[in-house]
Amino acid sequence: MSYEPLERVVRQEWGRLIGLLLARYRRLDLVEDALGDAVEAAARAWPVEGAPKDPAAWLNRAASRRVLDRLRAEAMQQRRVALLVTEAQRSQERAGTMADTGNLVEDDLLRLILMCTHPALKPEAASALALRLVLGVSTYDVARLFLVPEPTMAARITRAKKKIIAAGIPFAIPGADVLPQRLEAVAQTAYLAFTAGYAPGSGNNLLRTDLAGEAVRLVRVVLQKCPTEPVLVTLLALLLLQHSRRDARLGTEGGLVLLADQDRSQWHREEIDEALDLLDTLNGPLDLSAMAARYLIQARIAAEHATAAEAGDTRWDRIVAHYDLLLQLSASPAAGLARAVAVAEAEGPEAGLAALDGLSMPGSHRPAAVRAELLVRTGRIDQAQASYVEAIALCRNEAELEYLKKRAVEIGITLPPEDSTAQQLPQDDPSRNGQNR
Repeated sequence: MSYEPLERVVRQEWGRLIGLLLARYRRLDLVEDALGDAVEAAARAWPVEGAPKDPAAWLNRAASRRVLDRLRAEAMQQRRVALLVTEAQRSQERAGTMADTGNLVEDDLLRLILMCTHPALKPEAASALALRLVLGVSTYDVARLFLVPEPTMAARITRAKKKIIAAGIPFAIPGADVLPQRLEAVAQTAYLAFTAGYAPGSGNNLLRTDLAGEAVRLVRVVLQKCPTEPVLVTLLALLLLQHSRRDARLGTEGGLVLLADQDRSQWHREEIDEALDLLDTLNGPLDLSAMAARYLIQARIAAEHATAAEAGDTRWDRIVAHYDLLLQLSASPAAGLARAVAVAEAEGPEAGLAALDGLSMPGSHRPAAVRAELLVRTGRIDQAQASYVEAIALCRNEAELEYLKKRAVEIGITLPPEDSTAQQLPQDDPSRNGQNR
């Protein structure tokens, strides 16, 4: 799919279309496949016939026709009539779950995310399903967020959908009394969706502001229901601090602008101030869940950058200390990589290289990219060449790939022919804690 109008409508409307189709047909096993078929049909038709006036309505009609075709085929095969209605009723009866009264949340995407986070599913499977089904994040990028191979994630999502279908779990909104039980799953989904928008692992965009902005909006909606919930307060502070830099991350030609080179006048100060106010509400003794504590530490790291008037004023020693604490809570490779960057800024490139020793992120281009830059800073250009070649071979994001190539050429590194480095190695890290962009 490379037709821009189609890419745009899929990116912006996927979740809403899934919601409309599910509300009408109540068949998860049919809806997603039907919408995928509709997108495939549009990819063939629109470049020839031109995009329709209402692309989302076109996809909705096409997907509806495919669902109805499948339903008619099933009815013929099983000699049953009105399969859609009876199956929906039987699913409700089997599950014994409340019907959707519509009085808990009015936000369509949040409704779907809450549905996906049914307790019958493990939290990671629920978040992965919501990211793919509701927010339209590619399976590759979902796999990247969870640091697993793409086929593994595809199988995990398929199992989650089959479990919903086999158990007859209805797509119904939970009552307000069970909402707290799903908060962390919803928060994790929003966090990962923001990460997928903040640092896409594939495609040609350095930043998907639409997806990142949708994650911020979803957290706000849930926070209105639970205004003092620490996991939501800390998450919103973190996302606002990161999102505030969106306009400065891209250069005039759409290229990557690193944090140290960003025009800080382009940062959204009102969002920074709101985030800092949220963090102020969390001063004093706190009884935080592990997830809320991780978000709080990451927010404090982002706040160090946001409150530095210039790049040279950044307190990298504090940032290193924050990462040390974060790694005590969760020894993630992404946090380890971000700590190595901070150590390099605080103590010099040699210390940063030492901090990289032993860091394993199979398939990710970021450790090699960081190592290459630090080697350049130490003057070891020959060694940096190998790291640049490795990073370029692993990178699946086209905009980042162009940045790496340009940077390598600027420092006099000769790259091998493209076909010798274009490996399709699947995995990339989530860069959830990286603060250099």
